[in-house]
Amino acid sequence: MAREKKIAAFTPYYTEEQADQVRAAFVEAGKPAEGDASLSDFIVRATMREVKRLQRKHNNGKPWDPVPAGTARPGRRTRAETAASEDRA
Repeated sequence: MAREKKIAAFTPYYTEEQADQVRAAFVEAGKPAEGDASLSDFIVRATMREVKRLQRKHNNGKPWDPVPAGTARPGRRTRAETAASEDRA
């Protein structure tokens, strides 16, 4: 019998405009055309696609060693980081 994978939860923070577009993509294209059962499935699939791209680019296509929960910086960007990212857009 296959063992169920443990779910590790964390929450990305989106601007209202980004969240609106994520929901719209799921409703208008993701669910019917791509087969995602939920918004969470849609976000996980998109995120893992980007993880695999970064693995190919920066790690010879191999998975990285796991990083324990609590190691990566949590939380939202600072105001300065948000302003700098908006300047680049």
